[in-house]
Amino acid sequence: MCGITGFTNHIADAETVLSAMQERIRHRGPDAEGQYVDADIALGHRRLSIIDISEQGDQPMFNEDETLVLVFNGEIYNYQEIRAELLEKGHTFRTQTDSEVLLHGYEEYGAELLPKLRGMFAFVIWDKQKKELFGARDFFGIKPLYYARMGESFLFGSEIKSFLPHPHFKKELDTEVLEQYLTFQYSPTADTFFRGVKKLPPAHYFTFSADGKLTIRRYWEIRFEADDTPLLGDWVHRISDTFHDSVKAHKIADVEVGSFLSSGVDSSYAAAVAEVDKTFTVGFGEDERYNEIGWAKHFSKAIGKENFSHVITQKEFWDELPHIQYHMDEPLADPAAVALFFVCKLASEQVKVVLSGEGADEIFGGYNVYSEPDGTWYDRLPMGVRRGIGKAAEALPAKRGLNFLVRKGKPLEERFIGNAYMFTPAERKSLLKIRTNAPDPTAVTKLYYDKVKDADDVTKMQYLDLHLWMTGDILLKADKMSMANSLELRVPFLDKEIMALAEQIPTRYRVTRKVQTDENTPYVTKHAMRLAAKQDTPEETAATAAKKKLGFPVPIRVWLKEDGCYTTVKAAFTSPAAERFFHTEKLVKLLDDHKAGRADYSRKIWTVYMFLVWYRVYFESETMCA
Repeated sequence: MCGITGFTNHIADAETVLSAMQERIRHRGPDAEGQYVDADIALGHRRLSIIDISEQGDQPMFNEDETLVLVFNGEIYNYQEIRAELLEKGHTFRTQTDSEVLLHGYEEYGAELLPKLRGMFAFVIWDKQKKELFGARDFFGIKPLYYARMGESFLFGSEIKSFLPHPHFKKELDTEVLEQYLTFQYSPTADTFFRGVKKLPPAHYFTFSADGKLTIRRYWEIRFEADDTPLLGDWVHRISDTFHDSVKAHKIADVEVGSFLSSGVDSSYAAAVAEVDKTFTVGFGEDERYNEIGWAKHFSKAIGKENFSHVITQKEFWDELPHIQYHMDEPLADPAAVALFFVCKLASEQVKVVLSGEGADEIFGGYNVYSEPDGTWYDRLPMGVRRGIGKAAEALPAKRGLNFLVRKGKPLEERFIGNAYMFTPAERKSLLKIRTNAPDPTAVTKLYYDKVKDADDVTKMQYLDLHLWMTGDILLKADKMSMANSLELRVPFLDKEIMALAEQIPTRYRVTRKVQTDENTPYVTKHAMRLAAKQDTPEETAATAAKKKLGFPVPIRVWLKEDGCYTTVKAAFTSPAAERFFHTEKLVKLLDDHKAGRADYSRKIWTVYMFLVWYRVYFESETMCA
């Protein structure tokens, strides 16, 4: 795992500027650094050595005649098979690295190489003869790749912060993205909080030519097409076989590999299948709602692994927030990102690589909200009646149960924008002092709903989450929090072979109605996958297959009612930065109402607070982002 950065070269002292850009992402690759600079291009690389840890794997890397130059961030798990194929075609290799396979593969196949790959990646290749830059991002967006046109330069890199030292970079806040963030809790489109900086979407590549033309194309699509022929048991066996194969591929490394472990089925399944020695868990206090350490230690003992754990104190949590938002590049209001930072820090003290369970919910249908479409008697009421009730409920203060009425008063395409819905368009307009042309959330999601308009509602929700929520939230924090600690995080569920299998699983085997239940929900999510996981779970911990997902939960709802945290957030809500963007009296009212127990506004408060912490770091700090 590594960090890359660079620019088309139209400046003096390019080596010095590139060195400063590389220094901003030292955390992504503390083991080595390298540069290639000529009159047209500047390529920088920071290396975290995982495969072929000798100096042979250092980058930038060249092909035989040095007409192509590569910088690469990621891992290609099937590189040995592609290497053998290329050897048969006459290519000569100087290293044993997956990086060199990308170079020769691009020589042989061009962009057609990308569908052949199995792994996580973001890389760019400079063609000296064509004066053309080629860049690509992996299938799911596990690894980030940003780009920007600034002045005469085209900048690219693993993290936006690497652009800051470039003399052509102009640091401006994109207020339209801020307004969208208030609804989604992350930036949901290709635009970022930095005006002019964009994310290359997952499963896309770009070419940037000497005449300044930028072309972006998609090379892979997710297509759900259910196969109703196999029985449930057949799907369970197929999932088991495919996941075992994926875990084996994701363990390829010349360094020790560990595994994260919460109490959910995803990380437990990965830890049980992987033959690693160490698992890692964090929690808060002694309340079992926020601390899974006891369970994780019991599970680790049952599967013969050693568990390392850490209880995060409230002071640690709050003290690290500016550091975490700095590493995130853009504000992210998911509190789990903080817990993830601490578990990555814990793991980095023992290993260089960890396996984690991201992606299973989106691929196999694991979120509880996926059980909504086939709901209760209420769904049989006419939509007109439900819409009226929903509008009335939306006007009331947030209370348990009201959100159900709001959601059921709208068709899926209006109510579901992903797993987080913080502020409605009306609420964010009322809260913001500034005015923007930010699109309605439904305009953002329509692009994806249109592609699956004939699918059932569960599939529509999964498709949307795979393209927005997973990339914008889940994988953003996975990459940034692990790399902040110079740790490589691998996600064996996010494998194109697993996706190819999951696309065929009928909806009834993803989300299914229970025969008998004592729980509030009559559904089992990730049904087929849970049964597969149960086969690899020790009998004494088999309840994992049905255990409710917690995933390193954070007690911000409780903390925001305490005087210390309340005072900290109130100071931010009445700061000059808050005054610049928000009606601060409305922010303070949200905070006061939450503290008084009138409603649970913790997630809305956290969304605004995380933006203000991030803004202070990137636009007001004289040290961290000078």
